[in-house]
Amino acid sequence: MKHFLATAILTGLFVVTACQNQTKTTVTMNENTNGFSAVQFRIARPTNNLKAVVTFYKEALGLKELGSFSGHDGYDGVMLGLPGEQYHLEFTQHDSQTALPEPTRENILVFYFDHPEKYYQAMQRLTDSGFTPLAPENPYWNGKSETYEDPDKWRVVLFNGIYKP
Repeated sequence: MKHFLATAILTGLFVVTACQNQTKTTVTMNENTNGFSAVQFRIARPTNNLKAVVTFYKEALGLKELGSFSGHDGYDGVMLGLPGEQYHLEFTQHDSQTALPEPTRENILVFYFDHPEKYYQAMQRLTDSGFTPLAPENPYWNGKSETYEDPDKWRVVLFNGIYKP
């Protein structure tokens, strides 16, 4: 019985320690996944303006650089996010300045803030960096958020509150 219990605990909790960069990732299995059990996700987007895009998300918005690479078969890239979280953004650029997808005003990345002071601090960082709020395409966002565009014209929404499904 003890062996079964130990096996069940080890199966339910998987810990990986990467000594090279001193990163510790803890993954807990969720029984309510309906068969989909991914434990991390990354949103990757190409750009021909890597430096300016990274400056927007890192300096103006305040995300942390989690990793980067250069010269990988013609690609450079940077991963940005919130340390300790299981999701992040990746921006890549190819040496050949390839054709890119065009954003629409409804392609948005939404950041939710659990405290008004954090929301206002994020808005102030963007304003201090020279970014001006824009009118949202969808009126749902009016009065409870601010919309900005990154250097590639992709929209970012800062939402004053938490999404509650």
